[in-house]
Amino acid sequence: MIHADQNGGVGAQRKLIHEALTEQIIGAAMEVHRALGPGLLESVYEECLCHELHLRGLHFQRQVSVPVIYKGVSLDCGYRLDLIIKDAVILELKCVERVLAIHEAQLLTYLKLLDKQVGFIINFNVPVLRQGIVRKVFDSASPRLRGE
Repeated sequence: MIHADQNGGVGAQRKLIHEALTEQIIGAAMEVHRALGPGLLESVYEECLCHELHLRGLHFQRQVSVPVIYKGVSLDCGYRLDLIIKDAVILELKCVERVLAIHEAQLLTYLKLLDKQVGFIINFNVPVLRQGIVRKVFDSASPRLRGE
């Protein structure tokens, strides 16, 4: 994103966290959505997105167990995130009418528990995928989610 200064000149370019990686992820998701369209099960989009990420040479983990650390003990409380790309960006895939606050809370939980900064909710149940992409950044200094 390039910003113009008050005199109309071009200022410094503002970088997003993991910008190059997230552009690749979004491109892969758009390719899947372009090929399949809306209306399928989340598991179908997950499988196809994993294939697309593999074709693009992006390392990922799928259905990752997210432990809760309580009093120094790692407990398996049943949390599983959909995808984590290059051990940096969390993806939660959805096929819902609209993304709800509970979906964002779920993403926040995963970002906090795994100490990651960037996550996406990608809702494939939309006519144009850009409308279904929610990017969030976790600020560990202030434990809340913010859009970037």
